[in-house]
Amino acid sequence: MAPRKKDDILNAALRLLAEKGYERLTIEGVAELSGVNKTTIYRWWPSKAALLGTALVEAQELGFDVPDTGSLRGDLHALLDGLAWLLTTPPAADIAVAALGAAVNSPELAEAAKGFFADRFAREQPIFERARERGELADSADPMMIMDLLAGAVWLRVVFRQLPLDDGFTERAVNAVLDGVGRPGDPRAGRPARAGG
Repeated sequence: MAPRKKDDILNAALRLLAEKGYERLTIEGVAELSGVNKTTIYRWWPSKAALLGTALVEAQELGFDVPDTGSLRGDLHALLDGLAWLLTTPPAADIAVAALGAAVNSPELAEAAKGFFADRFAREQPIFERARERGELADSADPMMIMDLLAGAVWLRVVFRQLPLDDGFTERAVNAVLDGVGRPGDPRAGRPARAGG
């Protein structure tokens, strides 16, 4: 399939997902919007979930560049700023929220969404590899947990709490994860709470 035609199909699928939701999205609608025959689409993708799985990973609407600022803190801040932009700027925001909502009720789309997040994490890995080489990251640090904490903060604030992100939100989130939130020098900050206490 020609790259231009494929892009037209993927972008049409995401646009219709944002406009109509997963249940009302059809291959026929994608064919009409993209100007590509539906039999061609079915030849490449047997279902709308399979089509959306490819679209979420490959379409330019949700694309991002992995930052390389020279520091772990700078990279994470830039990465989180990109996610914040994605979740607050149409049409990317509408696509991301619609895909998340639909994945809850569709096992097939949930599998596609899983592929999307796996692809994103694979692309983010060089950030942590460079940080380890620079001595900024402990060997015991879990990159996936770091990304879950940071991305989760943005998703929760924007999508679930539906609150605006102020200018310093992403920087504070990165600082909280990298520096911790206990009082400096407080010996109690590093101790686990006793059961029942």
